[in-house]
Amino acid sequence: MSALQVSINDQSYAPQRIFCIGKNYDEHVKELGGQTPEEPVVFMKPVSSIVAPGETLLMPRHGNLLHHEVEVVLLIGREGQDIPEADALSYIAGVTLGLDLTLRDVQGRLKKTGLPWELSKSFEQSAPLGDFKAYDSNSIDLENFSFICSVNGDLRQQGNTCDMLFPVRSLISTLSRWWTLRPGDIIYTGTPAGVGPLDSGDVVVIESPVTGSFSWTLARD
Repeated sequence: MSALQVSINDQSYAPQRIFCIGKNYDEHVKELGGQTPEEPVVFMKPVSSIVAPGETLLMPRHGNLLHHEVEVVLLIGREGQDIPEADALSYIAGVTLGLDLTLRDVQGRLKKTGLPWELSKSFEQSAPLGDFKAYDSNSIDLENFSFICSVNGDLRQQGNTCDMLFPVRSLISTLSRWWTLRPGDIIYTGTPAGVGPLDSGDVVVIESPVTGSFSWTLARD
């Protein structure tokens, strides 16, 4: 996988947009002291922020508290608008795991002043992304999909999509009402509780029985 091309079963996709869902696990909302949302919280990252497995992650310079957030990530395979929840899974081409890297100190400052989150969420290398596996509804259950994040061998996050406030079907349907979803669109579906700090020299590993394991090492520029 390159930063601008994704291939699954000889089918190539050129990602143009990364949709991210915030506050989609109740325990994560509680750990950050927030309120449970009534509809999905959506923000975006540039495609240029994707980092393939094994590449070095450089610590960003404009913040001091970098947090890991492991998430199940979807790849849209065909165009759709106003997609019914009953049909939503048929629009998925691939599934993997990713990290929504967040500068928590910067995010806190932005929230207090009512400003957008981009500086804390959409910086360079803020979207480490595993290799996509072709989605097959007969073998991959997106309503019971377990995954973890470890740092230097210590378990930090352990999640399952069954705990989502807004399940995958709902997310796709809702996003398709606000945007026309297109082949290559990527959706980060939210993180469970257990987010925590990363520092130079740390090795972060994300894995699930479905996708396998992906890792990155952090360093200073």
